[in-house]
Parts: sequence; structure tokens; C-alpha cells
Amino acid sequence: MNFKKIAALLLSGALAMSVTAGCKKKEEAKSAADTIKIGFLGALTGDVAMFGKPTLEGMKMAAEEVNAAGGVLGKKIEIVEADDRGDKQEGASVTQKLISRDNVVAIVGDPTTGITKVAAPIAQKAGVVLLSAGATGPGVVENGDFIYRDTLLDSVAIPACIDFFAKDMGYKKVAIITSDNNDYSVGLSQTFRDAAKGKGIEIVADEKVKDGDKDFSAQITNIKAKKPDVIFFSGYYTEGALIMKEARKQGLKANMFGGDGLFSPKLIELGGDAVEGTMSALGFSPEQASPVTAKFVEAFKKKFNGAEPGLFDAQGYDAIMLLADAMKRANSIDPKVFKGTLAQTKKFEGVSGTISMQANREPIKSPLALLVVKGGKFTLKAKVPVKMD
Repeated sequence: MNFKKIAALLLSGALAMSVTAGCKKKEEAKSAADTIKIGFLGALTGDVAMFGKPTLEGMKMAAEEVNAAGGVLGKKIEIVEADDRGDKQEGASVTQKLISRDNVVAIVGDPTTGITKVAAPIAQKAGVVLLSAGATGPGVVENGDFIYRDTLLDSVAIPACIDFFAKDMGYKKVAIITSDNNDYSVGLSQTFRDAAKGKGIEIVADEKVKDGDKDFSAQITNIKAKKPDVIFFSGYYTEGALIMKEARKQGLKANMFGGDGLFSPKLIELGGDAVEGTMSALGFSPEQASPVTAKFVEAFKKKFNGAEPGLFDAQGYDAIMLLADAMKRANSIDPKVFKGTLAQTKKFEGVSGTISMQANREPIKSPLALLVVKGGKFTLKAKVPVKMD
């Protein structure tokens, strides 16, 4: 074979490779143009994965339903997932990657307040909508007009629960326990203190613990001496379960009450009989009677082998549906455009309740579900109405 033939073959091969690469790039560009990328920010491993995993489940379920119905403005939703491991530094890194590398138009997450507060200024600066499906504490939407959430706020839930406890259950004396290295817990405890003023509730003890603590004997000894009607713990289920085991060990009969940080099957797994009677205030219960919720519960059970959805499944699902609704009303997938219609959302019938955005982009949701551990599982104790604007 002479050099001319070899050169011709090499040139032919190079041209073929160039054409193939060009076609591939065109296909990728076409695929990207037909796709709406929405990022998931949350923990899939670590101590708070019990919040992140179901959020992602709900998001994926909603995306599948939206896509099966034709998508949004003729485009399919693609969920881009990452694991922040419940770590603030990793949360910041994941947020930046979702924006700069994956080119998402919106991010759902993190389910926790602390990491959401880290991610929010990054999303705000980049002009990407961030909608947390779990952060309930203060200091979230204050980061700017691209930041939202769809969860029941502590500032709404706690006053409603205090009214219920004082009027319907006759509670008068409360012991507070705060995990003081946890932003969510610190904020929730302060919300409780503020809301209890003038309601006939006396805070008889105000104890401090830390996430990761194992020994709560000193705090329970102090609380037992004050004879509270109920223990308000503002932290997560891991410490909550151990606190109640120590309480029962010392013969303290008061039950525990807290926010959505206590809501997890792991609370029951870790605490056993000690957490019977523990109450959690949530923005969702499978026992809510709305047709939208009932349809969601039925579809979820079919998809997940009879398992019932929890709060984070529902709020992850609603987050995608809220974003899709805002994009359709805006006739745009540009976050600079659809953030405005998201802010104008009124009485959206979500599976976790009816949702309206206030002027400050904070959600109002109704009803509030007060769940109680009974017979080894969470059941609905009361539906507490929340006034909608």
C-alpha cells in the first residue's frame, strides 16, 4: 500500500469520526433543548438521609407523572440528583455543581434548614430558583427573590399547636430541650418560646443538648423535678428517641412533642415503647381526606409495594408540581421569569395541603396534621386548621 492510499484512508477515517462526533453533539444539544433540568439537594447517606431519600422519591414520582402527561411546554423534566450527606460544606459544593455543571433551572432542597441557608445565597446569586421541601426555620427566603419553600412553617405550626394543647389537652407546664448545634432546633425552640407568651403555658425547664449526644440523664433529671405536662424537643428523631428512653427509665411520664424533625420511622425503631405518645406537627398526613391526597397515596402505595407516603415524599412531589405549574403559567422555563408566577401561587391544591405564597414568598398551608406514635406507628391525632389568606 502506498503513502497516498494510507493518507486517503486516514483522512477518510478522521472525517467519519468528525461527522459522528458532530452528530452526537447535535443529538445531545437537541436532548438538552427538550429537557428541563431540576436539581435535587439533600442527603442520601448519613444521619439526615431519612429526610433526603423520601424527598427525592416524591420528586421523581411527580416528574414521571408530569412527563407522562406531555411534560411542561413540550419538554420533559429531568431530575439531577446529588448527595450532600447532610454536610453544609458539601451542600454548598453540590449547589454550585448543579448550577454551573448541570445547568439546572431550579433546585429542590435541602430538606433541612441549616443546609438550605447555605445553598440559598448561592442560588440567589446565580439566578436559579431554590425551593426547599422541608426547611421550616427562619432565615431562608430572606436570601432573595429566587428562594422559596413549600413546607409548613414553624412560625405557623407551633402557635396553632400551642393553642390546641392549651385548650384541648389542658397542658400548662412545658419543658424545652434544644440541640444547640442545630440551626433548625435553635430556631424552633425560640419560635415555641415566643408563641407560648400569653397562652397560659409556663416553660418550667429549658435544657440544652447537642446533635450526636448519647447521654441525656442530667437533662432528664432536671426536667423530672419540674413535673412538666409535656416535653418540647426541637431536634431530630435520633436524639429524640434516646431522650425518651432516658425519660421512661427515670419514670418521667410526660410525652414528647416536636416538629417534622421527629417524624421518621427511625424514631420508633430507635425508641421502641419509649416513644409511644410522641407527637409531631407536620404539613401532611396520609389520612388527610382531600381527593388530591387520596389519589397520591393510592399511586404511591402502588409504586412502592403498599408503603404509605410520608411528609417528605409529599413535599418533594408538591415541589415539582409547583415548579411545573409556575412554568406553565409563565409560559417559560427561564427562572428569571417563572419565579414571578411561583410567587403569585394561590390556593394550589397540593398533596400535602392547600398552598398559597405570601408576599414574602413564604407558604401558608392548611391543614396542619398533628401526628402521634400509637401502636408502633404514626397516626393522625388531630387536623388543626390554619387560616389561609
